Amino acid sequence: MAATEAVPTLQDSKQPSFDEKTNSFVDEKVEKHDQIETAGGILVDTDNIGEVFDSPRLIDLGEDGKERPITTSSDYAVRLVSLEDDPTLRIFTFRMWFLGIGLSCFGSVLGQIFITVSSLFLQIISFILGKVMEVIIPGPSPTARIQTRDNMFWSFLNHGPFNLKEHVAITIMSSTASASSLAISIFASQDLYYNVEVNAGVGIFTLMASQLLGYGIAGVFRAFLVHPTFAIYPQVMPQVQLYDTLHRSQEAVMQRKRMKFFWTVFVGIFVWEWFPEYIAPTLTGISIFCLADRKSAWVTRIFGGANNNEGLGAFALCFDWAYVGSGGGTIGSLFTPLSTMLSLYAGCAVCMTFRIAFCATFASNTWNAQNFPFLSQLLYYENGTEYDQLAILNADLTLNNTLLAEQGLPWYASSQLLYQISRTMYIGASVTHFFLWYWPTFAGIIKGYWTQECDDPHYQKMKVYKEVSNWWYATIFVVCTALAIGLAYAAKSGLPAWALIIALFFAFFFTPIIGTLNATVGYAPLIQNLMQMLGGALVPGKPVANMYFTLYGENPVTQALLLLQDLKTGQYTKVPPRVTFTVQVVGTIIGAILNFVIMKIVLTNQRSILLEVQGTNIWSGQQIQSYNSVAVAWGALGKPLYATGTRYGFVPYMLLVGLLFPIPFWLLHKKWPKFGWNLIFTPILAELGFLSVGINSSVFSTLLVALFSQYYLRKYYPTWFRKYNFLLSAALDGGTEIMIFVSTFAVNGGSGTAHPFPNWGLNPSSAEGVNLDYCMALNNQ
Repeated sequence: MAATEAVPTLQDSKQPSFDEKTNSFVDEKVEKHDQIETAGGILVDTDNIGEVFDSPRLIDLGEDGKERPITTSSDYAVRLVSLEDDPTLRIFTFRMWFLGIGLSCFGSVLGQIFITVSSLFLQIISFILGKVMEVIIPGPSPTARIQTRDNMFWSFLNHGPFNLKEHVAITIMSSTASASSLAISIFASQDLYYNVEVNAGVGIFTLMASQLLGYGIAGVFRAFLVHPTFAIYPQVMPQVQLYDTLHRSQEAVMQRKRMKFFWTVFVGIFVWEWFPEYIAPTLTGISIFCLADRKSAWVTRIFGGANNNEGLGAFALCFDWAYVGSGGGTIGSLFTPLSTMLSLYAGCAVCMTFRIAFCATFASNTWNAQNFPFLSQLLYYENGTEYDQLAILNADLTLNNTLLAEQGLPWYASSQLLYQISRTMYIGASVTHFFLWYWPTFAGIIKGYWTQECDDPHYQKMKVYKEVSNWWYATIFVVCTALAIGLAYAAKSGLPAWALIIALFFAFFFTPIIGTLNATVGYAPLIQNLMQMLGGALVPGKPVANMYFTLYGENPVTQALLLLQDLKTGQYTKVPPRVTFTVQVVGTIIGAILNFVIMKIVLTNQRSILLEVQGTNIWSGQQIQSYNSVAVAWGALGKPLYATGTRYGFVPYMLLVGLLFPIPFWLLHKKWPKFGWNLIFTPILAELGFLSVGINSSVFSTLLVALFSQYYLRKYYPTWFRKYNFLLSAALDGGTEIMIFVSTFAVNGGSGTAHPFPNWGLNPSSAEGVNLDYCMALNNQ
């Protein structure tokens, strides 16, 4: 495994790297910034590499003269991404601003109402619209020597071909606007569960401040998490290769082949997805076990999973790419490194074992397990009815111990408890994993920050553009911190200024840890559970204050990761840093305004549905329910519910378990360095709650696709893998997302009226007492 699928890590960069012979970190300084070293020790001039996707080049070949697999971060940087750049391309054009602002409004509204809008979806839409504007808007005469006033006007509207940098800027701006802030869940929870309506001005500026704080933090770490070669960000590779295919070297034969390949797959998956998503939804999860026994609740719980919150999906086959692929997300079967995927599914296997034990517990009704749904995020009374959290709070939303004694402590469904355990463990594992495997190299980068220049070939190309001053980022951070403190008091959150500053301290601490993991293995653990735990300890008895503490402890980290990822995309595509920064800020402002407005409309019109456990195929309050339930548990009931010796008193200790979890694997690697223990990503291995909610029928199929792509194709067909694998991912994800968008409005009720497909063999009726995969419908039994 170690020899065939070495995952790019910090050790692959030209910063201090890991020497397997001495089992220590050494400082490899490259004397020429315009050269890189291949596995065979051959120096290649990066300025003359040429077209990435032509026939194999010298840098692609191994010592045997055949193309070698993509293994190191340098391979990602120069074998998968073009180094070409044209600094004369115009970016701040009418077309960029028109489409950028328009798609920002579109994405923020659509993402808040119906479906998650990914950057890949917006990338494809913006390309189509950009080419349309290029064609239909008259441009200046290419032969005119003197620009008349008319020519100047049309040149302003359409200066020429729709270029790569315009395209990247539009996508970054609109995807930033489409990303919903954690603050939306807070405002929705306050409205739905506490009958508190947040003032529009306070709400919008809270959204802006909580988002922009992350940009200030990201600016500090961009020299460590963007510029170096080790920061590959595998999740952006499909998009970057798609940019290259759509805009670079269009006259080259290979690029024409790749363009044809992309659109063929794109159209094919668009047509296919109508079957699992609408005509034959049984294709979302086919379970032989369920077909053999349609009347067993146990079979549903273990092998089902095509319906939401009803099964674990063991060995089910899924033919819906919306679930098998990435869905435009950051974990994808075709681009996430194999070690990350194997670690994830090893965690799922442990989770499966745990769940089988839980099923036995469920059968014996231990802890009244049968009183609660198999999968649920809510709090319950012991008899299984939903817990009335307002009944234990004072008028100022603080805990009333007398009322708590009357109501009793709430209960969790076992799936939610498992989720909390895993999310607490993997935070601790992330910290230890970072310091064991990455800290020596990270410390070396910090040490050489003022004396050594980054030798990444893309960074060297970017030196022709002005950098964003560190003062810009520092100013944003200071101003937004002051805003956040004032707004927290204005919103009557109950969160004191000192606690908010502590939350920001933790955000600053976790950004390099989570950012390094995200940049190297493509997975970013969430720290929400830890922030809720800390908030409950620092500001006890106040659930709303706990939400705001979590907002300022977690959301800046999330936004910092997004900005760092966009800055890396800009570095790969040679978009100036100041352009990336500008469109990010504009997108954030647009998104904050529209997200708040749409949230208020949805809460008014869909209030009853958002309060239901199941929701509908369009509306669901699942995320808000989960967030609020945990905030009540930690914020109001942290001490009585999680104190040592109580029913859930062991949960906080899972953080300690997580901190210790990576150590055995590190020691095993020290003992047997060639076995591949260093490829085990322990934070994701601790993700035992991966199957705790949602549709799980795709897990087995996703693993099969990942093995085929990241092992078989990468090892045995390296040329095809280099030219087509990531483009295939972009085509499949893009076509699927366009189909889901169309079907949402055409037949699924997005336009007001749903048009369900008639029931037949692959679209069973719920009245038959079975789920889509013919497992027994549990209906919260």
